[in-house]
Amino acid sequence: MPENKQREFQLEIITGMSGAGKSQVIHSLEDLGFYCVDNLPPNLIPKFTDLIAQSRGKVLRVALVIDIRGGEFFPALFEALSQLKSQGITYEILFLEASDGTLVRRFKETRRRHPLAPHGRVLEGIMEERVRLQELRGMADKVIDTSDLSNHQLREQIVNLFSHNKRAGLSITVMSFGYKYGIPLDADLTVDVRFLPNPFYVEILKSYTGHHKQVKDYVMKTPTAKAFLRRYLGLLNFLIPHYAAEGKSHLMIAIGCTGGQHRSVVLANKIGKALAKKGYLVSISHRDIFKAGVKKE
Repeated sequence: MPENKQREFQLEIITGMSGAGKSQVIHSLEDLGFYCVDNLPPNLIPKFTDLIAQSRGKVLRVALVIDIRGGEFFPALFEALSQLKSQGITYEILFLEASDGTLVRRFKETRRRHPLAPHGRVLEGIMEERVRLQELRGMADKVIDTSDLSNHQLREQIVNLFSHNKRAGLSITVMSFGYKYGIPLDADLTVDVRFLPNPFYVEILKSYTGHHKQVKDYVMKTPTAKAFLRRYLGLLNFLIPHYAAEGKSHLMIAIGCTGGQHRSVVLANKIGKALAKKGYLVSISHRDIFKAGVKKE
């Protein structure tokens, strides 16, 4: 591939657990203008990139779904990736993850068979797949845990990640979450803000969220909250340039409180907006904000 085209060429390898949402991701990437190929045999990847090079720049954004469905061809993936590096072709690996319980439920709902357990228990296939994908997961540039994501939320994350030129710099997601629903597995930095006063125990604020002014004022009225925000932003302003210098393309910052409804929402919004003012490409999401059936603003 010519050097000037190589710099523009974007190759994403989409992989991960069966049932974790790779089909949804590939549909979202197609909508973003990626040329997508599902279940390409890994040993054909170098030949495929050569074919793309012959398009003379007409195809510059490519996404390949490579997973355990490749069967006996799957182990060839590592050799294929090594060949890409030797050819000077850069790529990124997006790994989709989900909890065992979530995957079992999805397979039961769709009545699909797990590729590693066509005649056995789904859970056995999932456990075997985790073992086989362990090395690849360790190589991933980005891991998304879809256990608690709807299709819409997953699409939103993909759009945030890939709707811009990733090589232009580091993109940041600031996510609020509730510890009672589990820590986001794809977070790079996680901070616990349960040390702040909880609006949940104030009757008038209980059914509101961190988007409401009353809750914002309650959370941020203490010197502790103000000092935390100032110091944590100082830490992030120190860390982020170093992450970017190491070539990291996306940073996930998770802010957690008990239910993901009040304190974490307020702080995630403030942190996200402060980073955006610094010129970073920032998206803010609230994973668990409405799980308790609270009022929407």
